Amino acid sequence: MSQTSAAKSCPPPDPNPSKPLNRLPVGAWDAHCHVFGPAAKFPYSAGRSYTPEDAPFERLRALHAHLGFTRAVIVHASCHGIDHRVTLDAIARSGGAYRGVANGEAELSDAALAELHAGGMRGLRFNFVKHLGGVPDVTVLTRMAKRIAALGWHLELHLDAQDLVEQAELIRSIEIPFVIDHMGRAKASAGLNQKPFQMLLALMRENPLAWVKISGPERVSGVRPFRDAVPFARALVEAAPDRILWGTDWPHPNISQDMPNDGALVDLFFEAVPDAALRNKIVIDNPARLYAFD
Repeated sequence: MSQTSAAKSCPPPDPNPSKPLNRLPVGAWDAHCHVFGPAAKFPYSAGRSYTPEDAPFERLRALHAHLGFTRAVIVHASCHGIDHRVTLDAIARSGGAYRGVANGEAELSDAALAELHAGGMRGLRFNFVKHLGGVPDVTVLTRMAKRIAALGWHLELHLDAQDLVEQAELIRSIEIPFVIDHMGRAKASAGLNQKPFQMLLALMRENPLAWVKISGPERVSGVRPFRDAVPFARALVEAAPDRILWGTDWPHPNISQDMPNDGALVDLFFEAVPDAALRNKIVIDNPARLYAFD
């Protein structure tokens, strides 16, 4: 498929992920990953803001076997728009091991929601990140939050750090479980006391509906091996250990430099969460509860 003029190209993930020095527990979930294409079968959206290299189901499955994951949550990526076939196909081919989160860009019909639910979707994601389009249609978000409540779904919010400040009222108004991606994309260079991150910590302590993914250290840190993101992850785990998730974010879209090594990311997770019981909670118990895995 030809690339749209406005869509930038994204580099591929590290082709040679290391074998983690630490072994994930049996039954571990990668609670945030994507599949891209192949474009010949699952075309990218004409209105996309970036064009990834193909990163199909087979490569994701091989990565999970290499790293030690049993289950996963595929977050439907904005480059595929509201055509969910690529994610539904991957969930179906997983043999019941994967769940998914759908794109909330547009309001979905009852029939579409029922189809997505039957296909393994358990959440609806809205992008606030500016390079992906900025603030979504809040009216759609509010209406869809009410409609997906009956399905037991949650909202997923992909925010820039400043959005935690600017959208505080909207976030407080959400009445179903919701997940903040990638530690709120706080910037490590601004320190733990920066206002957006302190608001996120308060949200996690005070709101039982709020969840957060301590994934994406490469989106928080300045440079590999991303260790300056570790204190942020530890603070969030301390604030709300029962509502923490973690995943690889493979194949790391929109990372133009310092592409992470996924094996090293597993080891960084162990560094951020040194307690085995807490790790098991984060990669087994918490995702099983949120994603309604039977």
